Amino acid sequence: MKLRFARHELGISPELSELARVRHWVRTVLRGFPANFVGTAVMVVDELTSNALRHGRAPYHVRLLPGAAKLRIEVDDSGGEPARRRAPSDQGGRGLLLVERCAAAWGQLRRPSGKTLWAELVTDPDPAGARG
Repeated sequence: MKLRFARHELGISPELSELARVRHWVRTVLRGFPANFVGTAVMVVDELTSNALRHGRAPYHVRLLPGAAKLRIEVDDSGGEPARRRAPSDQGGRGLLLVERCAAAWGQLRRPSGKTLWAELVTDPDPAGARG
C-alpha cells in the first residue's frame, strides 16, 4: 500500500506525555496499512521521539515522508550532541538498537540548528507489484 499524501509533520512540546499523541498521530496517518507495519512504525517513531525528548532540546518535529516502497521517519531536535547507542541496562539503552533491528536503514544528520534522527521502513517489498 502506498501513502497518498506527500508529507506529514507534527511539532511537539518537550513533555514526555507527548509520546502518546505522537503514537496516535502515526496510527492515524498510516490508517489502512497492515497492522504489523503500523506497529513497527509506531515503535520506531516512539523510540526516535523519546530519544530526542530525553537527550535533545526543543524545538522538536516529527515527520513521515513516503517514498517509492518506503516510509522515511525523521525526528528533529536542536540538541548538538549526536545520538549514541548505549549498552542496555535497567535505565534504558535499547531504543536505538530496536530502531536498528526494525528499520531497513537509519542514521542521523547534524544540522547547524541541531540534528535529525531518521529511519526508513519498507512499505512494499515488491515495488513493481504485479507488473512483473
